[in-house]
Amino acid sequence: MSNHKKFYINGEWTDPADGVDFDVIHPGNEQPIATIALGSKTDVDRAVDAAMEAFKTWQFSSIEERVSLLQRMLEIYNARAEEIVKMMPHEMGTTMSFSREVHMPVGVGHMEAAIEAVKAHQFERPSMRGGSTLIDEPVGVVGMITPWNWPVNQIMIKVAPALAAGCTIVLKPSEYSPLTSIILAEVIHEAGCPAGVFNMVNGDGPGVGEAISSHPKIDMVSFTGSTRAGKAVTKAAADTIKRVSLELGGKSPNLLFADANLEEAAKTSVAACFINNGQSCDAASRLLVERSVYDEVVALVTAEVESTKVDDPMKEGDHIGPVVNKRQFAHVQNLIQAGIDDGARLAVGGPGRPDGFEQGYYIRPTLFADVNNDMNIARQEVFGPVLSIIPFETEAEAIEIANDTDYGLAAYVQSSDSERVARVSRQLRAGIINVNGNAGDFDVPFGGYKQSGNGREAGPLGFHEYLETKAVTS
Repeated sequence: MSNHKKFYINGEWTDPADGVDFDVIHPGNEQPIATIALGSKTDVDRAVDAAMEAFKTWQFSSIEERVSLLQRMLEIYNARAEEIVKMMPHEMGTTMSFSREVHMPVGVGHMEAAIEAVKAHQFERPSMRGGSTLIDEPVGVVGMITPWNWPVNQIMIKVAPALAAGCTIVLKPSEYSPLTSIILAEVIHEAGCPAGVFNMVNGDGPGVGEAISSHPKIDMVSFTGSTRAGKAVTKAAADTIKRVSLELGGKSPNLLFADANLEEAAKTSVAACFINNGQSCDAASRLLVERSVYDEVVALVTAEVESTKVDDPMKEGDHIGPVVNKRQFAHVQNLIQAGIDDGARLAVGGPGRPDGFEQGYYIRPTLFADVNNDMNIARQEVFGPVLSIIPFETEAEAIEIANDTDYGLAAYVQSSDSERVARVSRQLRAGIINVNGNAGDFDVPFGGYKQSGNGREAGPLGFHEYLETKAVTS
């Protein structure tokens, strides 16, 4: 029997108090694929009560118990891997191949990293001068609000370390990609998670997200989503002074210097922007190119964007699929038009759907050249396959342009000069620096500066987000 219209509360799949139906739309054909129920404050209250009761014992669970739960989750997750792979193209438009090669494996990576982190952590230790004992304890009941663009990643990057830390959880996944989340809840249930330790309530921001953010009995909120929504979460949480961890938007610069391998850099630059159909908070959507090789790089990137294929997300292959929904489609179209209106040179793509697509939220892979950093497409997060190229003269100017943004999530550097890479990386105001196409493993913290949020996720630092430290002096 389907759990689509049910919530997972206190170890059981339960009916909502007064749920409202919400259709989940396939972004490739704009047809409903399932109907879920949107919850309310009443459902959140039930979930929080269950989480509070479970915390009384789960906070004192042994490391071995927590590791055993995560290991069982990992085993069941792997057994249902292909089911998870096939679900994401249906609900959020990622391609089947990308779902199999990237989306599904990140769940494994985050569970394994949480196991490593909890095993390595020293929960009790002497203070530096030796007069006290420092004890790390779970922060308590954690409300989690996750986005639609990386359903497995954004849930497991929060749930796995929180369980490892001894916290209990109330999760609200995105209403636009809830079906993968339901599978993950089934995995956690089958793994024998104690009743009330993990709870999930589907819903929208005003109905469930706000109830979680403002709930007086929730000790921490971990939110991933837009900067606009992150501000609302922070304000809603303020009255109860709860801990708030935010992973928000980005407008990540990609600094390409003349001494880089230009052909490889062109491929890397497009891939870093178009990953997940362009729907990633750390997408390298601003390509800054040294003036002496600017024309050559524009030509190389133009060819790369022109060769980018768009097709049905249900097909295997190296193409990109549609964006997630009608609202996101309109947002990307508006920014493409803004790029044209602001005077950027449209090198590839443009408004409208690609040829051959009359239905679905498909975007033409788009490249703008001769962009300046004051244009809308250089300031606003696009969240679609749209890349902007900005020229620079000197290293200092490149750094100035890169840092001239409200965001600070990721930055990319492409150069064969290791001293330059180190020098530039130190000056970029971003939490993640990827060099020459390399990216961090699951033990590396993920998070940003400025309006890209606060706190870190993944690995030991992400695990530590879910801990409080107590000092005992005797």
